Amino acid sequence: MSSTHIDVSTVDLDALGAWMDAQGLPGGPVTGVAPVPGGTQNVMVRFERGGVPYILRRPPLHARQQSNEVLRREARLLAALRDTPVPVPSLVAAQTAEEPVFYLMEPVDGFNPSTGLPEPHASDPAIQHRMGLEAAAALAQLGRVAPETLPGFGRPEGFLERQVPRWLRELDSYGRLDGYPGPDIPHLDDTAAWLERNRPGSFTPGVMHGDYHFANLMFAHDGPRVAAIVDWEMCTIGDPLLDLGWLLATWPSNAEHVPGLPSPKDLVAYYAALSERDLSAVDWYVVLACFKLGIVLEGTHARACAGKAPKEIGDALHATALALFARAHEITHGHP
Repeated sequence: MSSTHIDVSTVDLDALGAWMDAQGLPGGPVTGVAPVPGGTQNVMVRFERGGVPYILRRPPLHARQQSNEVLRREARLLAALRDTPVPVPSLVAAQTAEEPVFYLMEPVDGFNPSTGLPEPHASDPAIQHRMGLEAAAALAQLGRVAPETLPGFGRPEGFLERQVPRWLRELDSYGRLDGYPGPDIPHLDDTAAWLERNRPGSFTPGVMHGDYHFANLMFAHDGPRVAAIVDWEMCTIGDPLLDLGWLLATWPSNAEHVPGLPSPKDLVAYYAALSERDLSAVDWYVVLACFKLGIVLEGTHARACAGKAPKEIGDALHATALALFARAHEITHGHP
């Protein structure tokens, strides 16, 4: 469900106000209630109270099975990163011990580049180039956060070993959807085998975003700085180099309207200058990102085949999945 179609009347403003009073937040009527545009599966609503603007984030009315747990994890992560240099939305308060699970954050003073650029960014190639480098810099900053900041948050032991079997099981699970003929994905088995053969022997655990790409960033209005990394639904403790692989695997397909962006090679070099991580196997992480994201997108195609998602969206995402596996095949055969 896109948050652009949120019925804000489903937000219980009286209950929200009473809860905010109990948190010691500024009082008064809740005003200016409006949905926040975006493609998130969770509800985001902007409002003001006591002259202070807020963003409310909560699960959809008909919550998915894991919706509450996802929100709990997000709130915990934002609290942990609040006092670090990582640019994240500022958490104000959260209700995570009981339902409904939700949290309040400060609105980010920035813009999302996924649909277009404002000035001065739109007409300045130097700013656009720097935006790309700042995306790599923010990711390197996240990769420096000690995993001990979030004890018990993920299972870093065996993280890389689990990836291929876990996502092949995910792909197999789509077979339960009536109408899905099964995956017709060239290079699927070859890519899985290559990943297993070439898996890095070790890695340094760290905090991962899990879906790090250009459209999940907000940039400052006055320059190329990343104002906030958003949409932390897939965050965990794992191998942060998979986030870098994800950025490279989606580059620049979700930012083609930003012609001044740096090359993938430049992104890797900039990240390397800011990180102590070993990037000798960076291609492996790009291939894993193509493999994992391709399977995730194929899930929507399978749901579309079963009549549970719009056919045109399913077809488009299937085409993207095929392109990702084709990209993986090029890299595994020495043509990155």
